[in-house]
Amino acid sequence: MTLAIDGATRLYFIVGDPIIQVKSPAGMSHAFQRRGINAAMLPAQVAPEHLTSFLGGIDHLSNCDGIVVTVPHKFACFEHCATVSDRAALLRAVNVMRRSENGHWHGDMLDGLGFVKAAEEKGGRLQGKKALLLGAGGAGSAIALALLDAGLASLAIHDLDTARRDGLIEKLRTVGREIHAGSPNPEGFDVVANATPAGMKGHDYMPVEVSRFDANMFVGCVVTESNNTPLIAAARGTGCSTANGIDMYAALENLMVEFFQGGSKL
Repeated sequence: MTLAIDGATRLYFIVGDPIIQVKSPAGMSHAFQRRGINAAMLPAQVAPEHLTSFLGGIDHLSNCDGIVVTVPHKFACFEHCATVSDRAALLRAVNVMRRSENGHWHGDMLDGLGFVKAAEEKGGRLQGKKALLLGAGGAGSAIALALLDAGLASLAIHDLDTARRDGLIEKLRTVGREIHAGSPNPEGFDVVANATPAGMKGHDYMPVEVSRFDANMFVGCVVTESNNTPLIAAARGTGCSTANGIDMYAALENLMVEFFQGGSKL
C-alpha cells in the first residue's frame, strides 16, 4: 500500500531511545490510511535529557495530533499530560498521548491491553491462572495491571531493580488478589510474561530460567525486533504456546488508532 502524504496530512510520532526496533511508523501510517484518515507516523529518537525540549516543541507543532511513547519515556511523558485514563493514573505512565481540543495532552497506557489481547488470540488462558512477570518498567507495569484485570489468581513480579519491583507491587495492592515478588524461576506458573529488553540488540541475556519451562506454560514477550527471540525460541522448543512482540504490536494497532480518534471504549 502506497502512503498518500500531502500538506494536509496529520502527523504522529513515536518517541523512544532506541527507536530502530519499532514497527509503528509503517504499521500505524497504513492503519490510518486504510481507515481513510490522512495521517502518518514518524519515528523520533530522543535521549532522556532532551525529552522535555522535544515535547515542548511538539506542543507548538499544530499539525501533530498524537504521540506513541516507548522506552524509556513512559513515566516521564505521564508528567506532560494534563489528563490521563484511570489505569495511567494508577501506574503513572503512558504509552499514547493525543492532543485535546484545548491543545493539552491526554494520555493512556494500552500496552497491557495489547499483551492480553495477543495472548488470548494465541490461545493463552488467563482466568484463574498464576503468572510470572519479568520486568517492572512502563510496559511491565501496564501488563501487570491488564493481567490482573483479565482474572489472574496470582501474579509474581521479578525485576533486578528491586525498588522498582516493590514500587509496582505497592501500586497494584489496590487491585486485589495475590501479588508478590518473584524470581527467574518459572516453575509452578501457568503464564510467563517478558517485559524486559531481553532479545533486543545489545541485550543478549535470558530473563528467566528457560530450562525450567514446561509445555503447559504460555510465554509472551514484548520485544518486536524478531519473530523468534531467544526466549520465544526456547519456549517454542519446549512446546509452550507463545505470543511474541510482533503479535502484541498487531493487537495494539487497532487500540491505538481508536485512542487517537477519541475512542472511549478502551
